[in-house]
Amino acid sequence: MTDPHATARAIDALRRGWPVTVGTLALLPVETADPARLMAFDPDSSAPLLISAGRAATLKLTNQKDAADGPVLVARTPWLDFDTATALADPQLDLATPMKGPFHALPIADAGAAAAALQLARIAGLLPAFFALPGAAPGLTAEDIAAHEDAARLRLASRARLPVAAAEDAEIAAFRSDDGGQEHVALLIGQPNGNPPLVRLHSECLTGDVLGSLKCDCGPQLDAAIAAIRAGGWGILLYLRQEGRGIGLINKLRAYALQDQGFDTVDANTRLGFAVDARNFAVAAQMLKLLGQPRVRLLTNNPDKVAGLEAAGVAVAERVPHKLPPNPHNERYLATKRDRTGHQL
Repeated sequence: MTDPHATARAIDALRRGWPVTVGTLALLPVETADPARLMAFDPDSSAPLLISAGRAATLKLTNQKDAADGPVLVARTPWLDFDTATALADPQLDLATPMKGPFHALPIADAGAAAAALQLARIAGLLPAFFALPGAAPGLTAEDIAAHEDAARLRLASRARLPVAAAEDAEIAAFRSDDGGQEHVALLIGQPNGNPPLVRLHSECLTGDVLGSLKCDCGPQLDAAIAAIRAGGWGILLYLRQEGRGIGLINKLRAYALQDQGFDTVDANTRLGFAVDARNFAVAAQMLKLLGQPRVRLLTNNPDKVAGLEAAGVAVAERVPHKLPPNPHNERYLATKRDRTGHQL
């Protein structure tokens, strides 16, 4: 049986730079630790560095047998100190910090724990890189970590009337799980009329929604979605707390920095060691079920959202295109969504 609070405690520890144990791997996060904590964790300077397959590919390690598939352990060497580990973990530093080396990949005895550890880093919003010592007493399990993102744990916590500028007859509903995960909200506009609601799945974007960033189309999409739902008379905007396609705000800004170096949004995510899209659309499906809406019209250009809802038990009666004009700052971003992630713009 999984511990419903174990992952939340581990996330808090990682953000504080404290070690955690996943499976039989004792782990110290590179991003939030420091040389003194590394010395306390690994006084013999023997702990290898655990990184993602995507980052290993960037570092040209994947031609080695032990780095051919999945997470990679980089052998500790005298020159792999804390500063070098930081440079290995963060691709923003690739141009500023010439890589030392050579680096040698090691076999991973507990590959499942290694993969779960990188998943935990993403949930915590940290770079997927750890100093790792094998042979620890069993700790947090892969099942614990997966359960933290289990959409079935989401509950309707509160709802209230919320007139907004574009829809004065709106109501807001808030959702959260008992283990302290992200809180998501739904904006219900108009009144049910017997037809499937027009639904928009909008992932949180602080830079676009609040600051008016021109690098993406998130802010205009949010405004246009509310307007479209209001014009149709009945629908729901789901505001999902999955910033940066599920990698978190700080990692999204790291991806922006990589885009400034010439990488597109897909390559930026993979160079950081993350999936192209790490969002969990089962969360949206659970919210709709709790609102009593198992069948919807979906306002989207993204076929993955349609597939995600239907896989989680919500029928999509119609996909409604959501098209907005580009600006000079987001033309490449929109082209990447069209050409590399299958968006039907």
